[in-house]
Amino acid sequence: MAIITNLVTQKRNKDRVSVFLDGQFALGLAAQVAAELRIGQQLSLVDIENLEKKERTEKARQNALRFVSYRPRSAYEVRTHLRRKSFEDFVIDQVVEYLISLDLLDDVAFANYWVEQRETFRPRSRFALSQELRKKGIGQDVIDSALEDVDESAAARRAVEKRAYRWAELPEEAYKKKMAGFLQRRGFSYEVIRETLEETWQDQEES
Repeated sequence: MAIITNLVTQKRNKDRVSVFLDGQFALGLAAQVAAELRIGQQLSLVDIENLEKKERTEKARQNALRFVSYRPRSAYEVRTHLRRKSFEDFVIDQVVEYLISLDLLDDVAFANYWVEQRETFRPRSRFALSQELRKKGIGQDVIDSALEDVDESAAARRAVEKRAYRWAELPEEAYKKKMAGFLQRRGFSYEVIRETLEETWQDQEES
């Protein structure tokens, strides 16, 4: 058994506490983890191991909170991010459950957000959106629901609005070739591409 002889808030980071056992520095802990300790308390090896596990979990939790603060994330993205940071699976499981409990992780909300953002800023086909969401670890039922109201023809028209202006001076064949290639890269079908080319070229001629 070891005795806690001192608990000192670190000068460089007020959110961390240095723990001294039997007069010597033993480990640093997040203030949240150290809050349960007191000077004179006895710690076994198992107690120390449990504190180190709690410390790992707290580090992962803070890391994940930063990660989801930039934009909504899927649970798969959070798990992948934490694995890349070398956190253990048992730690990752706890952190994901914690984020879900705070409504900071919700794959249904994430899928809807992703589709809305794409529809607004970078329209693409239902197929392309489905592929993107699948790579984010979203289940097919959730994907189908998120894509239910996507109008591919309208999305294709929105996708080419700026491009149509940029290529307005090109002859018809060159214009349609560039436009078709652009829409293919966005995952649109031949039928949608053909329809969009005819409509946008007609608009160009009329203007």
